[in-house]
Amino acid sequence: MTARPYLVAGAVALGACGLAAVLAQGLLRDGAATPVVPARATAPNVSGTTLGGERFALAGLRGHVVLVTVWASWCGTCRQELPMLADLARRLRPRGLRVVGLNIRDSPRVAEAFLREIGISDAFPHLTDPDGRLALELGVFGVPETYVLDRDGTVARRGVGPVDAEWLDRHLLPRLAR
Repeated sequence: MTARPYLVAGAVALGACGLAAVLAQGLLRDGAATPVVPARATAPNVSGTTLGGERFALAGLRGHVVLVTVWASWCGTCRQELPMLADLARRLRPRGLRVVGLNIRDSPRVAEAFLREIGISDAFPHLTDPDGRLALELGVFGVPETYVLDRDGTVARRGVGPVDAEWLDRHLLPRLAR
């Protein structure tokens, strides 16, 4: 019996572990530590259909500070983050904040059921992106992911991974005060 099959299996397993480690590092990265990429770039005019069936274009929110949250029903941290963002959307709307959800890789039926389950189905509009095309336009790395856009439509901040109230206050409140 030769050692070759074991060497091949070991090399494949080692390669898979290496790939998993690289992906996990990116997906578990602290959103607060992620810089804007690229700095001060104009956000692409992501447009599509909301879960409510309406046409929506991100460019239509110019003049407002916009928070785009990328989420999926199968994302555990999204379940905690979305209600916090819904509360933020309600509180800061009078100051010019607009929040938009981008649901990726779910059917609209599954996404709507998830939003009803966590009690935020009417808090802000959610674009549906079952095939991930809109996420590619934005350059999304994973879920959750958060983008803060200035009033002129430029990307002011990008958070990869979950964000918390401190991150949101630090990156939203100064922009809303302008």
